[in-house]
Amino acid sequence: MTKKTFLLVLILALATILRIWKLDSVPVSLFGDELDVGYHAYSILKTGKDYTGNTALFYVNSIADKKAPLYSYLAVPTVGIFGISPLGVRLPASLFGILGVLLIFYVVKLITSENIGLISAVLLAVSPWHIQFSRWGLEHTLMLGLFLAGIYFFFKSLSKNKWLLVSSVCFALTPYAYHAAKIFLPLILVVMLMIFWRELKKVSKSYFIVSTLLILIIAGPVIISSIFGNTAERFNSLSILSDSKNVGEIGFDRVKDIQMESPFGRLFHNKITLLLGKIGENYFRSFSTEFLFIRGDINLRHSILQNGEFYKYQLFFLILGLIFFTAKIPNQKYKLFIISWLLLSPFPAMVTTEGGNHAARLFFMLPVLIIIIATGIYYSYFTLSKKFQRMYILGMALLILLSFLFYQHNYWIHYPWDSERWWQAGFKEAIQSVVSESKNYDKVIISQADEPALISFLGYSEYPPDQFQQKYPLTSEDVPSFGSISKLDKYHFPSIGKGTDLYSLGSVLPPKTLYLATIKEINLNLIREPERVPKDLKLIKSITYPSGDPAFYLFQKAI
Repeated sequence: MTKKTFLLVLILALATILRIWKLDSVPVSLFGDELDVGYHAYSILKTGKDYTGNTALFYVNSIADKKAPLYSYLAVPTVGIFGISPLGVRLPASLFGILGVLLIFYVVKLITSENIGLISAVLLAVSPWHIQFSRWGLEHTLMLGLFLAGIYFFFKSLSKNKWLLVSSVCFALTPYAYHAAKIFLPLILVVMLMIFWRELKKVSKSYFIVSTLLILIIAGPVIISSIFGNTAERFNSLSILSDSKNVGEIGFDRVKDIQMESPFGRLFHNKITLLLGKIGENYFRSFSTEFLFIRGDINLRHSILQNGEFYKYQLFFLILGLIFFTAKIPNQKYKLFIISWLLLSPFPAMVTTEGGNHAARLFFMLPVLIIIIATGIYYSYFTLSKKFQRMYILGMALLILLSFLFYQHNYWIHYPWDSERWWQAGFKEAIQSVVSESKNYDKVIISQADEPALISFLGYSEYPPDQFQQKYPLTSEDVPSFGSISKLDKYHFPSIGKGTDLYSLGSVLPPKTLYLATIKEINLNLIREPERVPKDLKLIKSITYPSGDPAFYLFQKAI
């Protein structure tokens, strides 16, 4: 084993530890989207269909929207082994996160050098952005792994044509992983075709034709469905083009122009100018120091907030990397490819609401910035005289280590409690308590005042998917004082966002009914102040967050 191979093995070992250790407890709970994936995988395992009974391979039909299907299918074995649990749902994401570290090494080795490849692998292994999504049971690391594999085998195919077939399959599967690929992938493939057209003309025609057909046959259904089919609903719900606020913003600006007696209101304030402004704002915000190096994504499932998506010291090497990449990389086509990748990476996010700092939709940006930062670190070393080079290595190692240790402290110690509500902690214990107590009641009402609860109920109770498929979509039942609400057997789910007040609950709660209330609607700590429970209610159980604060309460009408 060579020295560099040994270093790569150590890097992969570190990446593995950071992505798998305590995967069952950090993050603190499965989020609703993770449970959705897990229940789909469970349903596919048990019935061969997603949990709504859909058999289409190019999307899974979730309660809220249509999702890219590949991760749910890949989670079938792990859910089969570990159940609908953090390990069962998150392990595929962790494994593809580890694979991504290996793939970036090989991609960068082909584009630049083995040394820069090793630096890139280290940086990705300890990247806050990559670690965050490698420990979350969704499809982002799968998408990135497929894309990096596609790039690697594409470059390999320029010398050995057979690899173009493998590259095509990897690229074609990428849109089945995450919706962002449906926008980014066609753009980058067109750019690659333009940049490497001369090299591709030398590829065997049979390999080229078969590879093109593979992309069209495999990716075609999901692309068509995204444009014309049911999965277009997801994009429309997020797109700034259909944002309900647009009309109000335009009208407000025009009123100001009228008040100022300006005749140019319609010229400067219209749908086109508003959308172009929002798209531009999203695009440039993606490259902002606020997002990349200071705070990151403000969604606490996407980032820990104590630092940006990258470590602060990396800003300096990003600037140097852009300079060195332009000056030092001899292959002009590889250089043009990397710059194109960087400039196109915000496109999936820039057309969505709040897309400028959305770490999930900007995930294609992560590896290309890692490559540029690694280039800056590597070539900075050679700008120094020999007597300073050893000091540079020691200083660089210390800087990386200290940044990494502070991030790790925040992630393992502070983040679990800071983010417990974002990860919907307490739902598992609440649902299990509801199921355990339900035998004593005629009805069970599960509040959705805070978050949609149906998928949590299905996942944590492991409700038989074949039975749910027969009952979906759910019927409604009129419950006095609650109105017409969805029901599944004896379990009832009121409207999302609609709760009730503690002191009126007893008067409206039917007899022999168990009610699961959220802290959002009760807004009192009844663990510390049990005397505040009204006399017409009986508190059956309190469920807490990991921090000890109350999350849910189980009530029945006092007898």
